[in-house]
Amino acid sequence: MAEKMVDKVTRLMKSPTQIRNIGVCAHIDHGKTTFSDNLLAGAGMMSEELAGKACQLDFHEDEQERGITIDSASVSMVHTVNDKEFLINLIDTPGHVDFGGDVTRAMRAVDGAIVLICASEGAMPQTETVLRQALKERVKPILFINKVDRLIKELQLTPEQMQQRFIKQIASVNKIIQSVAPEEYKELWQVDIQKGTVAFGSAFHNWGISLPYMQKKGVSFKEIIDAYTGTDEEIKERVKVLAKKAPIHEVVLDIVTEHHPDPMVAQAYRIPRIWHGDLESTDGKSLINCDPNGRLFFVITKVVVDPQAGEIAAGRLFSGTMRKGEEIHCNMAKWPGRIQQVYIYNGAKKEIVDNVPAGNIIGVGGLKVGIPGETVTSGGPAEPFEEIKHLFDPVVTKAIEAKQPSDLPKLIEVLRQVQKEDPTIVIEINEETGEHLMHGMGELHLEVIENRIITEKGVAIKTSPPIVVYRETVTKESPEAEGKSPNKHNRLIFKVEPLDPAITQGIKSGDFPTGRFKKKDPEVVEFLRELGWDAKMAAKVRGEINGNLFMDQTRGVVHINEIMEMLLDMFEDVMKAGPLAKEPCLGVQVSFMDCTLHEDAIHRGPAQMYPAIREGMRGALMQAGPLLYEPLQVMRIETPNDYVGEISKLVSSKRGQLLDMTQEGDITVIKAKLPVGELFGWSNALRSGTGGRGNSSLVDQSFEILPRELQEKIKNQIIQRKGLSSGALGA
Repeated sequence: MAEKMVDKVTRLMKSPTQIRNIGVCAHIDHGKTTFSDNLLAGAGMMSEELAGKACQLDFHEDEQERGITIDSASVSMVHTVNDKEFLINLIDTPGHVDFGGDVTRAMRAVDGAIVLICASEGAMPQTETVLRQALKERVKPILFINKVDRLIKELQLTPEQMQQRFIKQIASVNKIIQSVAPEEYKELWQVDIQKGTVAFGSAFHNWGISLPYMQKKGVSFKEIIDAYTGTDEEIKERVKVLAKKAPIHEVVLDIVTEHHPDPMVAQAYRIPRIWHGDLESTDGKSLINCDPNGRLFFVITKVVVDPQAGEIAAGRLFSGTMRKGEEIHCNMAKWPGRIQQVYIYNGAKKEIVDNVPAGNIIGVGGLKVGIPGETVTSGGPAEPFEEIKHLFDPVVTKAIEAKQPSDLPKLIEVLRQVQKEDPTIVIEINEETGEHLMHGMGELHLEVIENRIITEKGVAIKTSPPIVVYRETVTKESPEAEGKSPNKHNRLIFKVEPLDPAITQGIKSGDFPTGRFKKKDPEVVEFLRELGWDAKMAAKVRGEINGNLFMDQTRGVVHINEIMEMLLDMFEDVMKAGPLAKEPCLGVQVSFMDCTLHEDAIHRGPAQMYPAIREGMRGALMQAGPLLYEPLQVMRIETPNDYVGEISKLVSSKRGQLLDMTQEGDITVIKAKLPVGELFGWSNALRSGTGGRGNSSLVDQSFEILPRELQEKIKNQIIQRKGLSSGALGA
């Protein structure tokens, strides 16, 4: 009797050398989901006729309506090469920049990435973003150039012209790898046709080729060009023959099994980058060796709410064996619990199994507090994995409330679920006023979440127009400011100054550690020494929050350790809501200079210390030339040459600036920096200005000082919107 797919998968899960964990990532509309469908069809998990049309991994209705992938989706399948079976755990990720957080999280779970680019468009900004995210997590890339049929049919290029185009595209992908990959992999991970790490094809027409495959099966490039000549009927038949001779899944999965590492090989070089515990300890060795008998280490990369099974946490098992009924500990939530179910993925279906060893991508039921990024361990608390950082911050906000007051408890529950399912959405719940804020990456991001709350979660809601999130910063060093406790027995002195931009950059790029630091963090000291800081001064850094630094510059204060946690609590509090308009602070260095504390511990408890610390910090901030920063986005705009004038008019009308303009044939590519506050309705304005032929994509995001003439106006708007009294600010 033929072996069932689920039995095959569970059998292969026990052989780590035969496992490949891979993700598909690319720019929007370059064909990822169609491509993933083909891989599923090849593994016998869906009909070949439907491949490329069914979008099997777009489970949500809104994904199928909009024709884009919004959530990453997992699937396990089996591929045979030379009579040897391999288990391929695949994740299909979104391409739209608003859902980039999903890509970042998926990259934590995989060891190899198939980077997809469109043959006619080449590597686009979002290709660079997803590749950057993959390389940051030490995920090895291979390249698939999709939509090759467009070069033959639409652009009618000669084989020589096609070859030149491919060489150029491969070079541009290698340039990104060269600039972002870890030092020892810059050369090693370059993609190369000769090595067999580049494949070409058409996911829509289900065929693909690579150099080793052409040699193995005797397929020539001439056959491919011939397949696309003749009448529509002839082309249809020839393409079918081609898809049988060079099936895309076989070509790609052959490359994956040969060039992507198995979990044991990958974890040896990935763990030192994403886990900062002691590598020589028992836990460290178990993680590096992907040991199924070691301590359980499971990282959640996605939470999906299943109507029948409740919340299912999907993620990567790095060490140990996940068993049903096992007692576990969630390290970020500090929550002990028990595993209720263990699932393996089989397309959109989940199969329940008893246990799964290390090195696999699985789903787990019963983790009520599990959120993406959480490290789940057995045997109590352990050193968690590095926090998953997203490249872009949420910069657009909407206020959201229930239409029916009776739905309010349900809405709060749904918003908490939404934040678990998509951690790049930041939800602020105010149970007193009933107004809740939802911060997202862009208009589309918030629109999709709203839509899901109404259709999938069944709550009728109303939302405000989108609001932009600003930041507060300081422009000069403040004099020393004093904070007194309500009982007048404790005095604390603070000073504030702008943070060195090199440190801000280090925090953004992930080179500078984040969070609270113990007495002396060697990484922090090392980073600051390289910037020319004195070692003694560097050792005084005690914490970082959202791109701001806290330093303890006191000397000989006896009870300093008792109040340090309270200082850091309030530092976090003030940095999250600055003195100008209660917006988050950015690029601020707070120094704790001196203090006089009461001898008796009872007189320096939180009720006395918190107000004193807050008053001192806010007082210093108000004397350091505080200003508002606004979010800016660098956009890459493509337009036919005739509309360049319209675009420059449009950019300047939105307070934007043109950074760069290059002409590529009859298309002009423009790079422009625009304030997010002026970007609402941007896509409609762009379409109407270019006769529907222009498009744009996000390249980068930054915060810059809001023009002086707008400072007061915007500040007053925020104060009014938040219902703050000017007297309460700065206090």
